[in-house]
Amino acid sequence: MKIAILSRNTRLYSTKRLVEAARERGHVARVLDPLRCYVRIAPGAVAIRYKGREVRDIDAVIPRIGTTSTFYGTAVLRQLEMMGVYTPNPSDAVLRARDKLRCLQILAAQGIDMPVTVFGDNPDDTADVLALLGDPPHVIKLNEGSQGTGVVLAEKRSASQSVIEAFRGLYANFLVQEFIAEAKGSDLRCFVVGKKVVAAMQRDASPGEFRANLHRGGSAVAATLSAQEKRIAVRAAGALGLGIAGVDLLRSNRGPLLLEVNSSPGLEGIEAATGVDVAGAIMDLLQVQAGDVAPGRRARRSALRST
Repeated sequence: MKIAILSRNTRLYSTKRLVEAARERGHVARVLDPLRCYVRIAPGAVAIRYKGREVRDIDAVIPRIGTTSTFYGTAVLRQLEMMGVYTPNPSDAVLRARDKLRCLQILAAQGIDMPVTVFGDNPDDTADVLALLGDPPHVIKLNEGSQGTGVVLAEKRSASQSVIEAFRGLYANFLVQEFIAEAKGSDLRCFVVGKKVVAAMQRDASPGEFRANLHRGGSAVAATLSAQEKRIAVRAAGALGLGIAGVDLLRSNRGPLLLEVNSSPGLEGIEAATGVDVAGAIMDLLQVQAGDVAPGRRARRSALRST
């Protein structure tokens, strides 16, 4: 198979591991910076070019799209989808996961439990919005933050109001959640590939920190999930349409709670903590889903170009 990896940096651990895993299995892997791709849109004659050359005969694409390039990166991914290229994470699924508020709305509709979440736009409604949530502490999050950025713990109601006012002053979209104290600064990262959790780790926040993200100094160890936790992770990824996802859960007194879903989960932390070849599992999924139909896709693409 010919596999494209949409990534802005070939030196990133996740990007390198995906290339290695592809080549170990005899596939051709190419890294494309989505911001260097440009497209032609016309009825029956869509095309994409990269650094002056046409991108063609790609069988599968793995999007590794960062938050700063969501709009353009998903547009490039959509163009590849229009050309008949298989992706485990379609552009619409990436957009659903990237918007935290939309993601939680979709998953709540599926009956997946999560920390109580509120949002509101008008400053006159702030007090009543917080009343919907309950007593502090409150966790205030930017709607499109990642790796723990834009996440603030407010221990008093006055602090919540101050942070909300500051975010509004920056014209930022945000949401406010209940703080799950019994989680004690720990969460679970469940790595879903296809319809299976292939690896899981428990992340623990560093002293004095409430965010368990490894980029915030947290530590990680392999985790053993309950059957319920596995089901929730797989259901959440499936509800968003993601074939590859990092699903974050909290262990609470009322059971597992979904924290968020990442459509471009990093591989370094999970592979180091668990010893699982996650990149290989991703390539195996592509082989099953795209490998057998690759010749047919190539034929359709040839017909599309000749139209």
